[in-house]
Amino acid sequence: MIYKFKSKATGDTIMLGPQGDAMLRLIGREPAAQGIIEVAAMPAAIGALQAAVAADDAARADKKDTDNKDADDGAEPAAGARDPVSLRSRLWPMVEMLKRAQAGGEPVVWGV
Repeated sequence: MIYKFKSKATGDTIMLGPQGDAMLRLIGREPAAQGIIEVAAMPAAIGALQAAVAADDAARADKKDTDNKDADDGAEPAAGARDPVSLRSRLWPMVEMLKRAQAGGEPVVWGV
């Protein structure tokens, strides 16, 4: 499934199913084919997403420190290891959409 989040106050934001499901869970919603985020719920949703981003950033920094220590010890990085897309990068469009929709007094909907 692909999520297409819409609001009259901003452009559309599209997310692939797994990322959209994860984002909805982060804001306390069950993934669904359609739904709405009311303006009154946006501050809590924005806060939840920002807290998740901060936790992910901290975990990535800890992992980077651990990887650097392993490299200093002469350990080889895993073959094919690469830095996956951060939660910050995945959620930034949605956080911005929620901020703009909140400022414009418009809900965010999907699947309608």
